[in-house]
Amino acid sequence: MNRIAKAFENKKAFIAFLTAGDPNLAATEEYILEMEKAGADLIEIGIPFSDPIAEGPVIQEADLRALSAGTTTDQIFEMVKSVRKKTEIPLIFMTYLNPVFHYGYDEFFSRCKEAGIDGIIIPDLPFEEKEEVDAVSSAYDVTLISMIAPTSEERIAQIAGQAKGFLYVVSSMGVTGMRSEIKTDLDSMLLKIRQATDVPAAVGFGIHTPAQAADIAKKADGVIVGSALVKLIAQYGSHAHQQVYTYVRMMKDAIS
Repeated sequence: MNRIAKAFENKKAFIAFLTAGDPNLAATEEYILEMEKAGADLIEIGIPFSDPIAEGPVIQEADLRALSAGTTTDQIFEMVKSVRKKTEIPLIFMTYLNPVFHYGYDEFFSRCKEAGIDGIIIPDLPFEEKEEVDAVSSAYDVTLISMIAPTSEERIAQIAGQAKGFLYVVSSMGVTGMRSEIKTDLDSMLLKIRQATDVPAAVGFGIHTPAQAADIAKKADGVIVGSALVKLIAQYGSHAHQQVYTYVRMMKDAIS
C-alpha cells in the first residue's frame, strides 16, 4: 500500500497545507513534523509561484514572502529529503504547471521520487491535457491528484473515474481562503463521485473551523485546510510551533 492510501486507511484524513519557505525552509520542515505530531495524516507542500491563480490573498502573500526570501525549487527538494529521513507521512506538492514545465517533467518528477514526494496537485492543469504530465509522474511513482470543482458538474464522473490517490473536491467557487459557510451542494457532488470511483474524496477550500471540518467529515473521506494554517504561520513566523500544533490537533479531533 502506498503512503497516500495509508492516509485514508480506516479513518477520516486530515490534510494540512503550508507554503514551503514561509518564513524559511528550516521552519517549514519543523512545521511539517509538528503537524504530523498533532495528528495530520497527509501534508500538502506549496511550491511558491509568482502567479498562483487558484490562491486567495493569504497564500498569495505567503508565496511572495517565500520567493522574496530566495526560496527555490531545488532547496525545497533538499528540505523534503531531510523531512523524509524523519517521517513516513504522505507528502504531496501543490504547484502550478509553469514551474514543473520549466524544470522539465522528467527532471522534476525524478527529483520528487528521490526526495520522497508521493503526489502532486496542479490546479491549472486542464483535465484534457493531464495525460502528458501523468505519463511522466506515474513513471516516477508520483501520483497526479485530480481536482473536482463545483463547475465540473457535467464531468464529475469522467474526472472521478480516472482519479488516483485521492480526489481534491473544491468546496466553493473562487480562490482559496477561509469562508464563513460552504454553500456548494457537496452531498450531490460526493454522491456522483462515489458512483464513479472508490478513490477517497477530500474536501478543501474555505474550511477553517472545527464545526465546518466535522460537518464535512460526515460526508467526505478527508478534510483539507490551508489558509488558516498559512495565516497562523504569517502571524507567528518561525515561532508558530505551538499554534500550528494546537490548531491541527483541534481540527483532527473534530473529524475523528
